[in-house]
Amino acid sequence: MAPSAPLLTVRGSEGLYMVNGPPHFTESTVFPRESGKNCKIYTFSKDGTLFAWGNGEKVNIINVTNKGLLHSFDLPKAVCLEFSPKNTVLATWQPYTNTIVSKLHLQKINDFVLSPGPHPYKVAVYVPGSKGAPSFVRLYQYPNFGGPHAALANKSFFKADKVTMLWNKKATAVLVIASTDVDKTGASYYGEQTLHYIATNGESAVVQLPKNGPIYDVVWNSSSTEFCAVYGFMPAKATIFNLKCDPVFDFGTGPRNAAYYSPHGHILVLAGFGNLRGQMEVWDVKNYKLISKPVASDSTYFAWCPDGEHILTATCAPRLRVNNGYKIWHYTGSVLHKYDVPSNGELWQVSWQPFLDGIFPAKTITYQAVPSEVPNEVPKVATAYRPPALRNKPITNSKLEARNDKSPDLAPTPAPQSIPRNTISQSTSGDPDIDKKIKNLKKKLKAIEQLKEQAATGKQLEKNQLEKIQKETALLQELEDLELGI
Repeated sequence: MAPSAPLLTVRGSEGLYMVNGPPHFTESTVFPRESGKNCKIYTFSKDGTLFAWGNGEKVNIINVTNKGLLHSFDLPKAVCLEFSPKNTVLATWQPYTNTIVSKLHLQKINDFVLSPGPHPYKVAVYVPGSKGAPSFVRLYQYPNFGGPHAALANKSFFKADKVTMLWNKKATAVLVIASTDVDKTGASYYGEQTLHYIATNGESAVVQLPKNGPIYDVVWNSSSTEFCAVYGFMPAKATIFNLKCDPVFDFGTGPRNAAYYSPHGHILVLAGFGNLRGQMEVWDVKNYKLISKPVASDSTYFAWCPDGEHILTATCAPRLRVNNGYKIWHYTGSVLHKYDVPSNGELWQVSWQPFLDGIFPAKTITYQAVPSEVPNEVPKVATAYRPPALRNKPITNSKLEARNDKSPDLAPTPAPQSIPRNTISQSTSGDPDIDKKIKNLKKKLKAIEQLKEQAATGKQLEKNQLEKIQKETALLQELEDLELGI
């Protein structure tokens, strides 16, 4: 029998506290709210039974099951906490000693990643190329680090200034995203990226991506038998590959830059966060059918609930300091719970209580949206751009006005359109010189907006065009100062 839904831990300007998961969403009595802004760290044990947090004075540990305080340590300066896999040790960012059992001697190691899961432990190491020699990634199994044939696998490649290495859950293979800082072919201003596959049995391959452009995200399915890549100039492609690096299913193109498998691996969310509008596509990857297409605007954080049914999205500071809060969704697209932080507050961190694999059984996928008591949101009205320093202040004699186009009465409602970030008013200051400057600035900003739209469609921009885009923030500030009469 599966336990009740995992708890949600929330940390922000309102303190550190826990919320009961679906369907209640009430504040939990497991953990008494720790008020104040000194709670900078917290962590759960891997099975979710223990919870530790630091409040600037002590590091405390409680048992989540019986709500009892287990230990309290005088560690006011701890800035990182981590439980050991068997819940017997709590490591803090305090120097402590263990005996060195074995060493891996390899010159010029630039990065390494330990494999997940239990013994036997493995490690992937990356050595960058130099003087015409290629870069390479090698896989080792502890403690076999010595000798010329100790490596389980080796993959060498050129065009790599840095790499990202991703182990699958069973520690049988690694995906390597190799990146260059500059694309010498001129195809991309952001450098060139390639995707490589390396298995512990010695097999390796280059993953052929059928669309040119950046690699935004690569994720393993929990089964360790397939992975999904999101790549290519916008609109980006998303494709699932098997362990032979052959494409299994192509999701087509869309406004997306991230992918998230559910804990059971039977649902995949493709999302467009960051500079995209927060569109999500929820897919049944057993039958390759689209389940829902919710939108989570301004999201800076995404996480699947361990039960494989619910999704958490949040807008957190310091990434964004306005409209902070979080939502809990059902994968069918329904918002089941929503919390907005007061306008003078911030949300810094929110996360699910973890559980071991197998605690929550996989359920049959449904396509009908589950009922929700959260009312549908009213679409946001376009408002004038205001710099962050002025957003929490009242508008006095500002000349900033929203430019809202009105449709004739009884006219069909137009389809939603993306609203440019730079919605500028057409007002005048009364000073011809200032009005002329404002007009020129608006003209430059409009040209920048057009360049950004061209770049989003995959068009290669010239160097001088990219330099214009980089001046956008300064131009916005100059325009703001002129319109406010500073």
